[in-house]
Amino acid sequence: MPAVREFQALASEHGIDDIFQDNGGKILQMLLALNLQGIPGREGNDAVDVEGREYELKSVNIWLTAGFSTNHHINVPIINKYRQVCWVFAIYEGIEMRRAYFMPAEKLEVYFSAWEQKWLGSQKDINNPKVPLQFVIDNGELLYADERELDLARASAIRAARTKASADRKKAKASAQEELALGAGEAAEDNPVAIVRRRRRRS
Repeated sequence: MPAVREFQALASEHGIDDIFQDNGGKILQMLLALNLQGIPGREGNDAVDVEGREYELKSVNIWLTAGFSTNHHINVPIINKYRQVCWVFAIYEGIEMRRAYFMPAEKLEVYFSAWEQKWLGSQKDINNPKVPLQFVIDNGELLYADERELDLARASAIRAARTKASADRKKAKASAQEELALGAGEAAEDNPVAIVRRRRRRS
């Protein structure tokens, strides 16, 4: 915990109130690696550089997903805000930052326009549309790279394995629930949970 507290103290200097919330720890890593200053508050942009340019900072753990999250309530005002700033996309493997790419807003207009049209058609906020990983790699300007090769095929295999494991867990849960529901005659009514539920109903 002493090291964690020091990490939080450093984060607080960059306007990050809690490194365990809202991707705070990774945002701090990006700020330090790219010589940016965090902007306090949840409503504005994430960072500013020495020339006063503001940035949206996005990260993705490629062991989990292949798209950068945006916002759970995308609407026209947010899209217009996105059009006014620069973007940095950081690629992570777990907690390790492997690459970071710069992208001006104009490069992302293809997504902004599509989101805008979708919102205008439905008049409903869009839940977290993604910016694809490969689009960022193909169109962004590399700002940061460690000394290791970025193995996207391996990352894809890890994602597939985790997806299968998640599906297997869901299947096992459904099977267990079915077995409990069917039970073994009266034995199903003798398990501790069933007994407690009957007591509560009686009271």
